[in-house]
Amino acid sequence: MHFIDTATIRVKAGNGGRGIVSFRREKYVPKGGPDGGTGGKGGDVILIADPHLRTLLDYRYQHTYIAENGHPGEGGNRTGRSGEDLILRVPCGTLVRDALTGELLGDLSQAGQRLVVARGGRGGRGNAAFATPTNRAPRIAEPGEPGEERLLELELKLLADAGLVGFPNVGKSTLLATISAARPKIADYPFTTLSPVLGMVRLGAGQHFVVADIPGLIEGAHQGRGLGHHFLRHIERTSVLVFLVESIAENPERDYAILLEELKRYNPDLLTKTRIVCLSKADLLTPEQRHRAEQLRIEGHQPLLISAITREGIPELLSRIWEALQQKQYAVTNSASLP
Repeated sequence: MHFIDTATIRVKAGNGGRGIVSFRREKYVPKGGPDGGTGGKGGDVILIADPHLRTLLDYRYQHTYIAENGHPGEGGNRTGRSGEDLILRVPCGTLVRDALTGELLGDLSQAGQRLVVARGGRGGRGNAAFATPTNRAPRIAEPGEPGEERLLELELKLLADAGLVGFPNVGKSTLLATISAARPKIADYPFTTLSPVLGMVRLGAGQHFVVADIPGLIEGAHQGRGLGHHFLRHIERTSVLVFLVESIAENPERDYAILLEELKRYNPDLLTKTRIVCLSKADLLTPEQRHRAEQLRIEGHQPLLISAITREGIPELLSRIWEALQQKQYAVTNSASLP
């Protein structure tokens, strides 16, 4: 299945039904009064966050969505039937913007969350509503109001607790496959990962978190080199960033600095997140290289040596991620409780 994380669609709510001109016609009542009913309300267009969806693919093939119009009023002062609402399902994590103004209409981050993006028009009044003491037989009725119409931009940002950041072929996909049930494509060439992959990590009863693997960055990604910055949106919601730098790289410090610079150029707020720096592929180190790696300091701290093959350092990495997430949750809870 293709991974599509942006789409532009046009939505149109239903028009309100027209009111009607009608008069009571009953036996022995030759001059019955007006009884034209009001038209029904037009259907709304509603987006709902569906936890079973992972992509906006469907909205790349169909671009226009129109809700049902309200039905006309009826005689006997009966209101016309309202048009059915049009329900559009999107993945959890979808941002919805007005494409013309850029206004953020909603962030559908919770399963089942609903957002009315276009409201149906009100039904027009029938002639019964226009009767007065001086005009007992009005022959006028209103048309229904038009439903709202909007051009929407949908942008999917995956919901994950931690994100893996690194160059292509640094071992992110192998790590994700090791620590979770995710099965990303793994091969020994650049850009094996062409779209984000989510994996659920389970540490024990009640201890689990979601990790996102995004396609690798390269120097100059902000200028469109490689796969560019296209997929960085999917780590904007994370609390923790795990940086993977090859332990066998010629200059791990420089590689890490390049990754930081690319994230900064995309969104400086990413650098405020908790960062865990790992040196990957520790199983390939010679004794001399291992000694150098153990002496390395990045931002004043020793990076964690890990190997997804031998599982060296993996338990400690998962423990660090979990502790960082708990600290984040504690900070958010305390902040919310302050007066």
